[in-house]
Amino acid sequence: MGDFFELQTITKTFGSYKAVNHSTITIKKGEVFSLLGPSGCGKTTLLRIAAGFEQPDEGRVILDGKDITALPPNDREINTVFQNYALFPHMTVWDNIAFGLKIAGRSRSYIKSEVERMLDMIDLEEHAYKKPAMISGGQKQRVAIARALVNKPQVLLLDEPLGALDLKLRQRMLLELDRIHDEVGISFLYVTHDQGEAMSLSDRIAVMNRGHIEQIGTPVEIYEAPKSSFVAAFIGDTNFLESGKVVKQFADGYCNLKLDGFPDVICYNDNNHAVGEPVVISVRPEKLRVSFDEPPDHQYHNKVRGKVEDIIYFGSETKYFVRVQDYRLSVFQQNIHFLLEERQIKWNDEVWISWHGNDSYMLQRYTPEDEHLLAVPDPQAK
Repeated sequence: MGDFFELQTITKTFGSYKAVNHSTITIKKGEVFSLLGPSGCGKTTLLRIAAGFEQPDEGRVILDGKDITALPPNDREINTVFQNYALFPHMTVWDNIAFGLKIAGRSRSYIKSEVERMLDMIDLEEHAYKKPAMISGGQKQRVAIARALVNKPQVLLLDEPLGALDLKLRQRMLLELDRIHDEVGISFLYVTHDQGEAMSLSDRIAVMNRGHIEQIGTPVEIYEAPKSSFVAAFIGDTNFLESGKVVKQFADGYCNLKLDGFPDVICYNDNNHAVGEPVVISVRPEKLRVSFDEPPDHQYHNKVRGKVEDIIYFGSETKYFVRVQDYRLSVFQQNIHFLLEERQIKWNDEVWISWHGNDSYMLQRYTPEDEHLLAVPDPQAK
């Protein structure tokens, strides 16, 4: 699949505020591409520029090789689904879906067949003649999606489409969106601040921060190999070990790191950081293992001694907070055995934490603007 929909070096300023700063994304035909980031990062502004609701100060919007930057929304083969559904309350579900086709002057027979096809796809045939106030939030969202798709756009834009739904309904709607995408096969540009939505639905994700795109990649690439401390902190949960420095390189790509307030660690040097270079280490909580017994020595394995400071039991897993010198590490452990038959870890227990050097990821030192995201050493630690 080649590049099909492109936002090229887009810049957009509102007064003195630069909402988007020289950002570029390229979406393949049939791809689900998500813009992910915190509130105010510029993702919705990019989506509005894609839709034609805003004009960029700089940059171009290209659809299937055609420059559509100056085209108004109604002349673009692009439709948008909004968080608040934007359904006409006085119209039935059937009429809401048919609205765009009627405006386009389609024949009655064509409108009837297409609306019935959409109703079948979203499984709402029995609700066709109800008004929006008579159906649930998830059903309203399906109607909004059907109304956007019935005109057969080349790209569907979804602006926080599940934000108004409760957790279980969001999870069901994610499955519905995935099914609908597989059925229609067009490109989706999905805007969200919810990492779980983006990770579970997307082929690729662009993580945004302060108008910049920090990283574009598959969900696995974004999670396992973040390009910045911001991405590592925003996607999932992680432990940051800061004030690190490469002190020794090994022939097979591993290196030894010296840290302030933490034992030395071994890490695979994916990004070829040089000896003496300051780095931050990111270690995901699920990569760590916690045990009473000291793990055996293995090449390129790390093990450190700590004290349990807090425990959160979730049923399927338990989260431990373990003090290791100046740091408070979070550790996820799946409860794969019947816990009542095992010796359970409790508050103030002395435990061992271990992980393989492959599971540490080295990053450049964070910028001062991102410092609030990192789990830096506790200044009260003794």
